[in-house]
Formats: sequence, structure tokens, C-alpha cells
Amino acid sequence: MLDPLLKHFTLKAMPFRRDIHPSALHRSADHAQACARITWTIADHALGVLTGEVGVGKTAAVRAAIAALDPTKHTIVYIANPAVGTRGICHHIVASLGGKPHLHRAILIPQAADALATEAAERARTPVVIIDEAHLLDHDQLESIRMMTNHDLDSRSPAAILLIGQPTLRRQIKLGLLTALDQRISVRWHMSGLTEPETADYISHHLTQAGRHDPLFTEDAVALVHESSRGKPRSINNIAKAALVAAYSQDKKLIDESAARAAVSEVIATD
Repeated sequence: MLDPLLKHFTLKAMPFRRDIHPSALHRSADHAQACARITWTIADHALGVLTGEVGVGKTAAVRAAIAALDPTKHTIVYIANPAVGTRGICHHIVASLGGKPHLHRAILIPQAADALATEAAERARTPVVIIDEAHLLDHDQLESIRMMTNHDLDSRSPAAILLIGQPTLRRQIKLGLLTALDQRISVRWHMSGLTEPETADYISHHLTQAGRHDPLFTEDAVALVHESSRGKPRSINNIAKAALVAAYSQDKKLIDESAARAAVSEVIATD
């Protein structure tokens, strides 16, 4: 079905895909602000926090910022699942930097901090530790992260650490028990999604990337997609793809409000 659908809408590739190259990502104001703060966090060897609801574009912003880094001067340590505990996080850091993780937790935590310092001092590379789903971190894990920022009598940090998570992460860090960690955070940004004009630009951008330069979605269809997705890029993608299929099945050349409404009913029902 894919090839006939692409031909029907004069597309060269399926739009609204997740695997789009970082250089081709849509750059909304929110995305640009997030990228700028991620870049600053890394350049300043700081501790940064990026939050937003599911599907708002946090990972895309991180991908774009990381893609712009000089790979000879940075080492990325990405931790997708913080549910592995403090031991698991430290183990991952040490192993990613070429070390052999110690079995004992009491030694493993300082070993991770030393590995970060060694990467910066001996290899002249800035370690960038990115912890996704950071709202799942518990108190002990957050404290261990704070300890990793201690170096050289607390005068500087050898690494940049970026915590990415849902809005509950901000509230968790603000708890009184984590005041020391809260005070170390240099950069914070909360992503809120696209405005309606940005949603229209987003849809047009993805269609252009797929080879379509003429308008394909009607204005009322775009308005409905924006309202239903609340400006979240992931939801926009899901609804827009379903709308393409809905319009194609009815032999329509444009995605109108009716096709968009059918897509919303389908996608929202399965969310």
C-alpha cells in the first residue's frame, strides 16, 4: 500500500517519520531554545535539566544538539533506563569510558566520578552524561549524580550532565532533601509544544522533506491536528500519518477536516 499512497500524494518518501536526520529536524522556537540550553550545559560542563510532557520533542532536541558537537572533543554516555539503580548508572558510565566497573557499590560511585575526570584530563574529551526518563530517578540516584559533579575541591566539573524527564522531575528536585542538587543545576528548560502556526510549519516541513512542495493539508485539517495533538510533535506525526491513510482510502487528493477527524478518532482511541 505504501508505494501507491506515495504516488497518490506525489510524495517521494513517507513523511512524519521518527528516523529523520538531526539536520533535517523541524526547528520551532521551543526546539531552538532547548538546543541552545543543551549546548550551553555541555560547553560549561554544567548540570542541566530538560523537562516536558511525553512526545513534546525532548529527545529530538537532544539529538540535534549532540549531532552538532565535535565527536573528537566529546564522549557521549547515554543512559536510557535509570531503573537500573545507582549501581547500574555508575556501571554504565565506567564501562562506556573504557573502564572495568568495580563490584562494590561504595567503590563504584567514586570510580565513575574518576572515570569522568580521566576522560577530560587524559583524553581531552568532555564527557556528556545524558540520563533519559530522569523522572524515574530516586533520591539515592540523584545524590550520586550530585556527587559526580564534585571535583577539584568543588571548583569545577569535568563532565556535563543532562537530565531529561517529564514535569514531575522538576518537582522532585525541588524537594527540601535535594536542595544541594537543586543549587547545582545551571540550566533548566521546560518544553511546552508547538503553537498552531508552528504546527502548520511542522507539517509543511515534513511534507517538503518527503518531496511534496504543494499544500496537502487544508487549514481546518491542520487546526484539528493541532488541537487534538496539543502541539506535541509525536502526536502530530501519528495523527498526520493516519490522516494520509484515511484520505487515500477515500481517494482524496487533499487531507481535509473529515480525514483529519477520522485520524484523530483512530489515534486517540488507541493512545
